[in-house]
Amino acid sequence: MAQTKEQNHAPAAANASGEKRPRTSRRPHYTRRPRRPQQPKEAATPIHIYPLGGLGEVGKNMTVYECCGDMIIVDCGLVFPDNDMFGVDMVIPDFTFVVQNKDKIKGLLITHGHEDHIGSIPYLLQKFDLPIYGTRLTCGLIRNKLEEFGLAGKTKFVEITPRQKLKLGCFTVEPIHVNHSIPDAVAFAIDSPAGTIIQTGDFKIDYTPLACGPTDLATLSEYGQKGVLALLSDSTNAERPGFTATEQKVAAGVRSLFARAQNKRIIIATFASNIYRVQQIIDLAVEDGRKVAFSGRSMVNNTAMAQELGYMHIPEGTLISIDEINQYPPEQVVLVTTGSQGEPLSALSRMASCSHRQVRVGPGDFIIISAKPIPGNEKSVTKIVNGLLLLGAEVIYEGMYDVHVSGHACQEEQKLMLTLTRPKYFLPVHGEYKQLKKHAITAASLGIPTSNILIAENGSNIILSQDEMKLGEPVTAGAVMVDGLGVGDVGNVVLRDRKHLSEDGLVIIVATVDSKTGKVLAGPDLVSRGFVYVRENESLMDGAQSIVETALDRCVDEHVRDWNSVKTRVREALSSYIYRRTKRSPMILPILMEV
Repeated sequence: MAQTKEQNHAPAAANASGEKRPRTSRRPHYTRRPRRPQQPKEAATPIHIYPLGGLGEVGKNMTVYECCGDMIIVDCGLVFPDNDMFGVDMVIPDFTFVVQNKDKIKGLLITHGHEDHIGSIPYLLQKFDLPIYGTRLTCGLIRNKLEEFGLAGKTKFVEITPRQKLKLGCFTVEPIHVNHSIPDAVAFAIDSPAGTIIQTGDFKIDYTPLACGPTDLATLSEYGQKGVLALLSDSTNAERPGFTATEQKVAAGVRSLFARAQNKRIIIATFASNIYRVQQIIDLAVEDGRKVAFSGRSMVNNTAMAQELGYMHIPEGTLISIDEINQYPPEQVVLVTTGSQGEPLSALSRMASCSHRQVRVGPGDFIIISAKPIPGNEKSVTKIVNGLLLLGAEVIYEGMYDVHVSGHACQEEQKLMLTLTRPKYFLPVHGEYKQLKKHAITAASLGIPTSNILIAENGSNIILSQDEMKLGEPVTAGAVMVDGLGVGDVGNVVLRDRKHLSEDGLVIIVATVDSKTGKVLAGPDLVSRGFVYVRENESLMDGAQSIVETALDRCVDEHVRDWNSVKTRVREALSSYIYRRTKRSPMILPILMEV
């Protein structure tokens, strides 16, 4: 044992060959180097993205970014009402969250000048002032809109150009030129302490555009090489394979229709903001030796502004006023008008209903609708087409010839955008849910992990950092309906009542009663509107009157003096009787005048 201990404690000085043995024992604790205290990992700076519109819908685009206490807004658009929104003119985002944080907001950045991106700006500026950043044409279109509200003079506009960086609080924003169906459209590269986010706005990749050059793919690629935290990309055409056709295709299509029109007057309906399309029409009219007139307030205002800013060129002697069109033979006139979406008060709608003051449509007219109906507007457009055909005009509309191409990227262009920018996270935007879902599938097919793809909702609080993507507490978002001068005073209850009235009509009960005894002194009289034709339903109305009299008499017998209770009893009795007889439920309005 002693020998064993001596061997065990003998220093590992040398082995048989004279080499030193490696040390196997640990250094005594009192001679060890102290460990360095581990520094806690610093959390990555987050950025919050709040979409207030544009998700699950086509239109009403509005997105708020927040980082390090600063906020910016991208776009502020509207959406046109659905068919069941009776009497509503437009729908705008709910600005509650924006107003609550107005002191943090450094500016409003606009991608382009279409209504679904600028239409709500006047309503936001009525709540508080903030500077607007947009390209030259975009600012001109917004200025036109603000003139109607008396806000243009007090609003600060900052004109931006692609590749010109802006410093807004902790954000550095670079506009990037993209193709769309309107000039001066841009995407935004939004750099912040959290990373770089690219929001494409509405875009397509047109290698042969009419003006302004193709989409700036080089700059997008540069950002992709540097590292993009997230991409928010247009999903409108996510269900369409391939590439979107070039605008050059429309020029060829419309040129062939000009030749076909021969001796007829040409009327073309398109979006008032589609400056490219209007310039094409002017060029073809000049080739064909025709004069050009504009109809529709927005068309007149936008083309005048585009000429002033140099985005549109009309040769001298080509433009005439709409009051002069009847002074020229039909084969020498082209009329460019609004109304391509079937808007009830538009110029084309008034032509179809024979209520336009200067234009009478007939067999001598060749009408081209150079636009695709926005989802929900199909019936309105069809109604106008039918009206024009009944007047004897020849009508060309979307699908018949190449009179329209989309301004939005199809799947292959969306893939190119994803491939160039190489985002860590992907958020499809600008589209209904089915379009957002399809765009998400496209992104996943390119290798973006599904855990890094988010289909958000309006009002989501998306928190992004280099470490993670998560959802925070949602913010207030929704739809505010504009009815004439009223903003937000039409809600679900009002819409429900309007729908009720549109389906089953109204029955008004008028009676004069003694305020002390409750006895009926005059009436009751029944007035029907939108329910039945009284002269052909006298037995029904006589029975209804008897039911009302009986209900009022019972209230007297039971000493019911609460007039709200009396009205409720009368309403319930008459509703039950009418439903038994007709299976309909008109709105019933009892009016009891006390004396």
